[in-house]
Amino acid sequence: MTGCPRDDARSVWDGIWDDGVCDLSGVMRVAELLALDARRGDVILLRGDLGAGKTTFATAFLRGFYGQPDLTVPSPTFTLVERYEGARGVVHHADLYRLEMPEELAELGLEDARDEGVLLVEWPERAEGAFDEETLEVSLVDVTEENAEGDGVSRRRLVISGGERWQERLARLQHIDQFLDGAAQPDERLSYLQGDASARRYGLLRDGGGQLRVVMDSPAQVDAGAHDGAPAYSRIASLAETTTSFAAVAIALRRAGISVPRIDAHDAEFGLMLIEHLGFDDFRVLAGDAAAVNGAGLREAYSAAIDVLVHLAQHPPLGGDLFDGLAHRPPFFSRTIFEAEALLFVDWALPPDVASGAESARAAAIASFRDLIASLYDEVDDWTAWVLRDFHSPNLIWRPHLDGTARVGVIDFQDALVGPAAYDVVSLLQDARLTVPEALEAELIARYITRTGCDATAFRREYAVLGAQRATKILGIFARLSRRDGKHGYLAHVPRIWGYLERNLRHPALMTLQQWYDQVVPRDARLAD
Repeated sequence: MTGCPRDDARSVWDGIWDDGVCDLSGVMRVAELLALDARRGDVILLRGDLGAGKTTFATAFLRGFYGQPDLTVPSPTFTLVERYEGARGVVHHADLYRLEMPEELAELGLEDARDEGVLLVEWPERAEGAFDEETLEVSLVDVTEENAEGDGVSRRRLVISGGERWQERLARLQHIDQFLDGAAQPDERLSYLQGDASARRYGLLRDGGGQLRVVMDSPAQVDAGAHDGAPAYSRIASLAETTTSFAAVAIALRRAGISVPRIDAHDAEFGLMLIEHLGFDDFRVLAGDAAAVNGAGLREAYSAAIDVLVHLAQHPPLGGDLFDGLAHRPPFFSRTIFEAEALLFVDWALPPDVASGAESARAAAIASFRDLIASLYDEVDDWTAWVLRDFHSPNLIWRPHLDGTARVGVIDFQDALVGPAAYDVVSLLQDARLTVPEALEAELIARYITRTGCDATAFRREYAVLGAQRATKILGIFARLSRRDGKHGYLAHVPRIWGYLERNLRHPALMTLQQWYDQVVPRDARLAD
């Protein structure tokens, strides 16, 4: 992989250079990296003479942005603007070569295009002064060099200039560029890969034979969100702050016989990893298959996932050097974590008429959970199991062509704890994004109890308590994602979570918590949707 040089005063991208120039493959890589980072409101200006490589750049950018390696990218020379839309958002690709007067720019609606998504502009010099300093300028210059045989070889000098808002972003892309230069193969193309609700982002590397690998970009999140001297929620809840936790837990889980991604390269300093791609078919594909939902397909997949947890119960995360000496050990699922997660509901999801008295609601919630916590944590001496924490449909890859535990690939585990085994069973069977029928849930709980030989009464009680805590936490998280981060799509899952909570509140041990819920969100309101 080859980058291209920067010589502008505002440049921060040094990259990995080859005598100051690069070939078209290098131009494509830079476009793919910018596509990985692109976001709504970005304006990227492409400068260069005819034949300099602007079309190559634009094509690689759009294919990388949408993760579609075969996307057709027609030239907008005659249409002036081409509009693209996909799950990730909107991109307008403009070519101003035929623009005769800058005043004509207003007719193209490019200001609206910028507000709607990403704007990619070729020949911006035809509308000089129309773009502010917060744009990113990419200039390509054709450079002909002689090879060892004395033949002329056309290459490109590429200069990237960005305003202040681009500096940190470009610096991050430089690290990714350097990481991939040492880890990726020359024929691997990079594109965006839809990730999760975390601060991590992902790219997909595809080689000429169609083989795939995943780039994980996960900058350190040390005390992210801390304020007023109080520790951040991520610290209180013992969430992973660096990629070391992913690497350490992956090593231990692979040794335990669980199918997790192989790690091909890891830069712990900058939080970058190149890992195996286990497949696209996560368990959510089962939700769109009527036969799977109503028949053996869903039962087969979820039974296999339960068997993974049974197998994992026989390989606790204790004893020996399971982590290859990495400076990480899964934290304990403490009372503090239990309480902090549950209180996300009070902080973010209380109805407006109740939220005005949030402090009293918080105190009542704490009191309601305290009895459950006290009784639950009387049993902590028996808590030596893995708690992968997010063992649910988005993070489970269904691979029916394989055998045994290999049929279920697990891709999210960096926040793993040591704690109650019932937690992951709840995560699986009370899935926020996929409805698990109550009859199937009961069947698979019985399967787990039988195959592990655990005490049925104690396990069912623990399951109900942890299920109520997890549902309460998720309601708070989804409300926070909507209110704070503008990610409203998660609210579609809220009725399902209320339904799961209702199942858990039936257990006699949760009577006090049920009474609290009846006060802040009456049952009719909980089940209204």
